[in-house]
Amino acid sequence: MSGEETALADAMGRFAPVVVDGHKVPDIEWTRGRILLSNKRLLLVSQDRKETIPLSSIHGIKGRQDVGGNPAGIGSYVSVQSGSDVTLVAPADGDDTVELALYGAVLDGQVILANHPAVAGGVVQDEAWLKGRLSVDGLEVGLALGDGRFVPVDVDDVSRVVEDERPVEGDERLVLEAEHTEEGTAVETHVTGTRRHMSVLASLLRKGEQANRSDVDLEAAESEVLMALYSGVSPFQIPEFVGMDVDRVEAIYDDLVEAGLLEAVRTRRDVSLLARGRSIASEEMANE
Repeated sequence: MSGEETALADAMGRFAPVVVDGHKVPDIEWTRGRILLSNKRLLLVSQDRKETIPLSSIHGIKGRQDVGGNPAGIGSYVSVQSGSDVTLVAPADGDDTVELALYGAVLDGQVILANHPAVAGGVVQDEAWLKGRLSVDGLEVGLALGDGRFVPVDVDDVSRVVEDERPVEGDERLVLEAEHTEEGTAVETHVTGTRRHMSVLASLLRKGEQANRSDVDLEAAESEVLMALYSGVSPFQIPEFVGMDVDRVEAIYDDLVEAGLLEAVRTRRDVSLLARGRSIASEEMANE
């Protein structure tokens, strides 16, 4: 690698083309070799050949759950979309180090427009779009905004991601809406940039959304408490706000903590929403 090129990841593993020039490969054949990632390219090196994928050509990165199936019994892999080709890459150790480094290599330092907070506690805010710059380090996404603010977004804390086409500053753009928390309050951060970068960022943020999905069935009282917390009502004010006695509300807190939707902050009556809880509360409020 040249002096201006920096190594970001180096792993042994397997890789296989699944789409070539826009055509699906009928039979997936895995090749063993070395997986090298730099700030400029992804190199897949075997005994017979070397494939170079420039980072500038990558417009999609998806984890195993997005590809479908489990080809050849591979436990963990990432799908890399480059031009009209798609290649599966599977590090031998089965972890996501190469995948996360790839997200960072494509996204880190990119200029974006951000609206934060676009929504706080379920209430739309009157914030302007500001130019900013992305920073990506593993599962930590940061937005350095033009007004001096830095907005951290922990991917594990993201409960919902929406992609929407709409006008921003006179241009039709792909906008990402990411729901997460800021100082205990559910907020939405809206981000837009090039279509390529927004597609990759959406895949990264959806790792959190997918992990936080839940099929928990709630009773009416539990939904009411969850939505009140989502709207920003203090846990100490919930009994009066929803018209329930303190013991009933504390029993609901215990049930929601056990379900993984709340986190107990103090021993009695103080809780905070977890990402799964925000996801369910958001859905409940949308159905009201």
